[in-house]
Amino acid sequence: MRLLLVEDDIELSTRLRGDLERAGFAIDIAGNGIDGEALGDSEPYDAVVLDLGLPGRPGLQVLANWRSRGNAVPVVVLTARDAWHEKVEGFRAGADDYLGKPFHTEELVARLLAVTRRATSQATGTLHGPGLVLDEQRQTVTDSHDTEHALTGTEFRLLRYFMLHPGQLLSKTRLTEHVYDYDSDKDSNVIEVYVNRLRQKLGKDIITTHRGQGYVFGERG
Repeated sequence: MRLLLVEDDIELSTRLRGDLERAGFAIDIAGNGIDGEALGDSEPYDAVVLDLGLPGRPGLQVLANWRSRGNAVPVVVLTARDAWHEKVEGFRAGADDYLGKPFHTEELVARLLAVTRRATSQATGTLHGPGLVLDEQRQTVTDSHDTEHALTGTEFRLLRYFMLHPGQLLSKTRLTEHVYDYDSDKDSNVIEVYVNRLRQKLGKDIITTHRGQGYVFGERG
């Protein structure tokens, strides 16, 4: 799952980047509203964490501009703890959720998972697939034989994206855009390697290849 963090506090954004990467997100960071707005329009993010007090362009204006152009990316707004008026203005501008500073990263992760699940029409809670249960905190998956499999960071992000979009034809390009951050080497051929790793762990039929088009998770022949 790929996330944009728009935050001008370098110390906070650096800490959050590490915490969120460990939680299974690929992270891009923008330090001002102008760059953040441009990235949010040009890259296919699964969610955005948006501070309101940004240099260059205020966060509320960034959010309003996205929504006016039909950009419906889920957005969690960061506000001052007691700034109730910012929360109201954020919701009016199109925010999906808000979080007051200071906050615990675990709460931010929970809110991000909730807004991305709503965006994909998935119920909140544990992710289930055909005979699979994904533990998003421990980044493990349990199969139908109750065998638990550890996942690497890339395997986890890829499997979670598949499980959030069951039965959908997903191209290598789309998977690459949602599994890796902006600075990663986006060689779409690497996706094939990780798909094969997931098949080795979970069964070759769990992901179906549509030659020249992409992959479908949980498809039944």
